Amino acid sequence: MSMLDKIIIMLTHNDKTVPDAIECFESSKDLPVKMWGFKDVGMAPDQMKILCQKMHDAGKETFLEVVTYTEEECMRGAKLAVECGFDYLLGTIYYDSVAEYVKTTDLKYCPFAGKVSESPSILQGTVEDMLAQEASFAAKGCFGTDLLGYRYVDGDPDKLSAEYIKHAKHPVVLAGSIASEERMKRVKEMNPWAFTMGSALFNKNFVKDGSFRDNLEYVVDFLQTL
Repeated sequence: MSMLDKIIIMLTHNDKTVPDAIECFESSKDLPVKMWGFKDVGMAPDQMKILCQKMHDAGKETFLEVVTYTEEECMRGAKLAVECGFDYLLGTIYYDSVAEYVKTTDLKYCPFAGKVSESPSILQGTVEDMLAQEASFAAKGCFGTDLLGYRYVDGDPDKLSAEYIKHAKHPVVLAGSIASEERMKRVKEMNPWAFTMGSALFNKNFVKDGSFRDNLEYVVDFLQTL
């Protein structure tokens, strides 16, 4: 699978959905990116539903990432994902109650691996503990895991991410802070099931004076060279 087939474009900046997410999507939906998503904060639920439907109408797969930590907030995020019609639920701290609810829906669920806290999020823990979690989550019906590899603060993010992806038995979405050509090359070597990119496009990391679309076009062209 090509790197272009693995990227999930998140219409988010600093862990919040951008106010003009609908306009950003409409401006770029013709580009050859099949997976799109956003966060559960920063936009009213009725607008989220409209945006998710626009993504589906354009033939995209849809991802809602929930970066909240209490059981109540995670359940709210899961229910929001169902109400809006998302295909995948990324994030949330794992709770049995959320996993049991998701089983009654068509969602594919990828909770966070490791200890995730704060906003913007940070990741803590050991790779051994994270892999044990991954096995446990899979046994309870989860599709995969969401790894905030480049938010890791207990050691080397590259090493942690590569080791986790290498040994994980189920899909891994590598999420957060993939914001340079060098990091995209490293992600290709790690070969996760998918990876996200959001803030880098709004920070104009690739085309300094360009629009969201200009930056996404740059990334699309670059990924096609890998």
